[in-house]
Amino acid sequence: MKVAVLGSGNGGCAVAFDFASHGHVVNLFDFEAFPETIAAVSASGGIVAAGDMEGFAPVEYAGHSIATAIDGADLLLAVGPAYSTAPFGEACRPYLQSGQVAIVCPSSCGGALAFKAAAGLAPDDFSVVVADTSTLPYAVRLVEPGKIHVFLKVKSGVSLAALPATSTARVLAMVADVYPTWAEARNVLFTALSNGNPVIHPAVTITNAAQIERTGGDLLFYEEGVTKSVGRLMEAVDRERAAIGEALGLRIRSDPDLGHEQGYMSEPTYYPGYMKAPGFKGIKSQSQLDHRYFNEDVGYGLVFLHSLGKQIGVPTPTMDALLHVASTMMGRDYLAEGARTMETLGLAGYSATELVHLLG
Repeated sequence: MKVAVLGSGNGGCAVAFDFASHGHVVNLFDFEAFPETIAAVSASGGIVAAGDMEGFAPVEYAGHSIATAIDGADLLLAVGPAYSTAPFGEACRPYLQSGQVAIVCPSSCGGALAFKAAAGLAPDDFSVVVADTSTLPYAVRLVEPGKIHVFLKVKSGVSLAALPATSTARVLAMVADVYPTWAEARNVLFTALSNGNPVIHPAVTITNAAQIERTGGDLLFYEEGVTKSVGRLMEAVDRERAAIGEALGLRIRSDPDLGHEQGYMSEPTYYPGYMKAPGFKGIKSQSQLDHRYFNEDVGYGLVFLHSLGKQIGVPTPTMDALLHVASTMMGRDYLAEGARTMETLGLAGYSATELVHLLG
């Protein structure tokens, strides 16, 4: 199978390595603003991995031409933070070919819907099937351009949903050799709500902001950043997320419960589960607050959850408080910016029942 991976960050390199090591022909694309890894992979002809995945995997093409990267590809994987989804969709728009399948990995917050809209595909246009996943299936870091360390490849607890939902099984079959344990999700609302990053990152960042700024990130994000009170804050956010899911007829598991199944955590608790989690051991905090833990997980994730909850009548007071505090700390208004809302996804005005019927 010919696979185009869009995004040369931590996750993109892990996905490209994994598919290439399973014998697929892989192209790697990123925008010209991110040249280092593309240049390194192009020069070496592939990606080097250590840790839970090891070795060298060849990459057929690494470059900045989206037309070249996706031409003739059976499968496209857009791998990156929420704010990369629409740009990837827009870049693909002139070159998408009927019959191709695209996966946004991870969904973050309505990733399949955002990619599809940016790619210019009408809601009822399924010439290109777009899917998304509940999470990135790796704990991974770039150690240098073209070289990754994989702390963990997640073996279970990852789900996928497609647009239309009737295509989910077919998409899962396409990736079964690389991800044999991925589960079929009911719809893309489930995968969006299963993203745990807005539960974890804003709460830990806000409560450890002074230490992050004072030390430039000399803090073990989970081992030192999560205490009993921080765990209670995360749990409150998680309960609101689960309440949104319940209103949509979806059972959203707690983040520590899912993290325990995925292999990150030795026990499914907020505290001391995250603090003692083997899958998070040694991971340092961001070096500054102007980082995706706010800009993505608040500006997209919590904004999306607030917007969805408000539309279907589920209050989100803890999420709203974190939204307000993070906005104040950053000197901006994430909610007013509205980067990812029901309006931007084209889903404004639908009731919970109507959303479930619309998305499967």
